[in-house]
Amino acid sequence: MSPRPFVRFRDLVFTAVPAENENHHGIKEDLMRILIVEDDVALGNFIRKGLEAEHHAVDTATEGEQGRSMALQFDYDLLVLDLNLPGIDGLTVLKSVRQRKPSVPVLILTARSRVEDRVLCLDTGADDYLVKPFSFLELAARARALLRRSHLPSESVLTVRDLRLDRVERRVERCGRRIDLTTKEFALLEYLMRNAGRRLTRAMIIEHVWNLTFDSTTNVVDVYINYLRRKVDDGFSPALIHTVRGVGYQLSPEGVAA
Repeated sequence: MSPRPFVRFRDLVFTAVPAENENHHGIKEDLMRILIVEDDVALGNFIRKGLEAEHHAVDTATEGEQGRSMALQFDYDLLVLDLNLPGIDGLTVLKSVRQRKPSVPVLILTARSRVEDRVLCLDTGADDYLVKPFSFLELAARARALLRRSHLPSESVLTVRDLRLDRVERRVERCGRRIDLTTKEFALLEYLMRNAGRRLTRAMIIEHVWNLTFDSTTNVVDVYINYLRRKVDDGFSPALIHTVRGVGYQLSPEGVAA
């Protein structure tokens, strides 16, 4: 049996995230959410830590069906997908994602190096293809390129009624009035606005905004929702952030249907 593909660990250097989420060019960056579907747990965790060091929020899945379910249920900015997965394979996951979410970027990460495999995946809808063994520096660069391409200027500004959130400038306004938010408040509002009109559970919010597994004993989501309401809704009409009984929260200008 041939040895498993390796990654050059010397290529990965973890550095502290600069203040105000700025990269080494001094440009402010958004928090992007990435899903890694990789059956090698050690490799998946290695990639996750590297991408988190670049200030991305990262989820992992180790089986094909789990990866497909997460990719279809949640909103990701990038999918890193292995082909050799337990259960359904990566190509099947890719086909399912493309049918439901045609615009999400997909980077194939696999030991299959044949030209035929590359062509098949790219023709099926993959945006990029990287063969193991690989350098993490190259993987990170390819991920950045896909994230840049997928976030066009027109998509950088979210608007719900008179509420405006600029993801590039990190600026929020309502009725033209500037609203100052903390980093976590901004991330929470962005998630609510990206899913405007959709009912979001506390588990969905805490997993996407805090990148943590939901703990039913914590009230951190409710606390930050109250922070946001004071800044975004108080003094404005109509209220945009609504409580959905038994579910969680929803951002909607029309209110919540019973």
